Amino acid sequence: MDLLALADFTLVARHGGFGKAARAARRPKATLSRRVAELEARLELRLFERGRRDLKLTEEGRALYERTTVLLTELEETTVAIASRSERVRGRLRISVPLLFGQTAMGRLAAGFVRAYPDVRLEVSTDDRAVDMIEEGYDIVVRVDPSPDDALVGRRFLHDRLVAVAAFEMPRTSGLVVPAAERGESAISNWALTTRDGPLDITVDPVLRLSSLVMIRDAVLAGVAAARLPLSLVSRDIAAGRMVHWGDVAGSDIGLWALYPTRRLLNPRVSAFMEFLRQAFPTGAPEELAAHLEQ
Repeated sequence: MDLLALADFTLVARHGGFGKAARAARRPKATLSRRVAELEARLELRLFERGRRDLKLTEEGRALYERTTVLLTELEETTVAIASRSERVRGRLRISVPLLFGQTAMGRLAAGFVRAYPDVRLEVSTDDRAVDMIEEGYDIVVRVDPSPDDALVGRRFLHDRLVAVAAFEMPRTSGLVVPAAERGESAISNWALTTRDGPLDITVDPVLRLSSLVMIRDAVLAGVAAARLPLSLVSRDIAAGRMVHWGDVAGSDIGLWALYPTRRLLNPRVSAFMEFLRQAFPTGAPEELAAHLEQ
């Protein structure tokens, strides 16, 4: 397989058109169009639906793009990591992470990273908003299921899911409204859960509205409310008998991504931290994060 053709296809898919991709890469539009056409011919698949004014990925094209984005990113990071072995990783590295990840895991990760790279000066900020990496001077941002961004690339290094939990003192009684703790504004609603016995709907009344998932977990442990929380955050409580697992929240898969600006050459500090995350969470399963929290 021609890696350059795959790279050109990924470039066009990321920017949503040959013209935008050509301007971003400063390459001839005709060259990109020809190379994508050659890739389609080699695969005997149509990767794009070409309209008069727009270009859309086909189902096969989207599947290829999702896979090649990860593979090409890993290849670039590996190349930079190998090339930078002769160069000591040093200097300032600024990272923005979500509040929950910062509170539960980032402290130990940061300590491990500076232990491995003592010449790096690591700065970590917690923020749940979508920061502007370029304007605010961040090298890496960690985000939950980020929206596509032409200026950013990266990798999903963790996946999680929401589970409905409560203290053993709180019965799950059919026909009654269950008091719940939620984030933000919400009204009485139903939780659609999947259990070993099949689908289950629970009507909840948010008696607590809290901005932090850690606060919500504490409220559940106090026995005053049920809640939907990440499995990685409560798996220890479930295993220890402090909480009961009512079921998984349907369609609640969560991905945690590490993102950095699109560049021809990766910063060695960024490459080193991406590799550090890969080693810290080799499969990215919720159990790995939960085990990390127990350290």
